[in-house]
Amino acid sequence: MWAIIKYEKKLFETFKKELKKKIDNKVQFYRPKILLQKYNRNKLINKELDILGDYIFCHHDNFENSKNISLYKYIKGIKYFLSGHQESQKEIKIFIEICKKNEDQKGNLNMNFYQLILDKKYKFLNGPFVEKIFNITSIQKEKIGITIGNIKTNIKYNKYLFSPI
Repeated sequence: MWAIIKYEKKLFETFKKELKKKIDNKVQFYRPKILLQKYNRNKLINKELDILGDYIFCHHDNFENSKNISLYKYIKGIKYFLSGHQESQKEIKIFIEICKKNEDQKGNLNMNFYQLILDKKYKFLNGPFVEKIFNITSIQKEKIGITIGNIKTNIKYNKYLFSPI
């Protein structure tokens, strides 16, 4: 059963190790992330960003019983277990499936993860237009038409990462 856990980012490795020690090594973790590129002092820096912030999916059979969860919630690095995960297993599995289907070789989400909407504002996360805001004017099979200020152009949407604002 999948559980959703809020954890302390600084203690992530400690939390994983302690949870595996408390339950067993069959615990599975899933943390969807995207690769951001930013310019800092004229250098391009790659940074991985967790799309769920400080939440993580964790799978183990012991999470079916709420008594077990009350034992695990005091593990170092865990803030709390999100309630209602027993009733939301179908939705959690569908979300994880969509994320895994849209991952690249390194495990980062690609642009197929986002649903594109016309006339909505987006922000580039990598490439030459990093951190620039644009509108989508048209959606084609492999390209999208965008406007950045007064500039209109077409780009391949699988080549660049951007997120809705």
